[in-house]
Amino acid sequence: MKKENEGDGRLFALSKEFVMDRAMMLGLAAGTLTTAAFVPQLVKAWRSQSTGDLSWGMLITFSMGVLLWLIYGVWIDSLPVILANAITLLLQAGIVSLKIRYG
Repeated sequence: MKKENEGDGRLFALSKEFVMDRAMMLGLAAGTLTTAAFVPQLVKAWRSQSTGDLSWGMLITFSMGVLLWLIYGVWIDSLPVILANAITLLLQAGIVSLKIRYG
């Protein structure tokens, strides 16, 4: 027997807290994975003291995109977006500083 949720068209009633917790967990997992992807590049550049394969165009464009995502996250008050992009921006700053140092 199907029961609609008070006329809003949904078949299953999920609490807002449950949905938000799930969305928050998904966002944090996605942010963790995409942010962690920069750690190997930073470690490689640090150990090899070589950043010649990294283009300035990519570094600058990506850094600006991450900064805009961070601003957006603050604007919409989204913890996963803020955390992921703040940490990614710090890692990216490390890569940029190594690019400046080692060329």
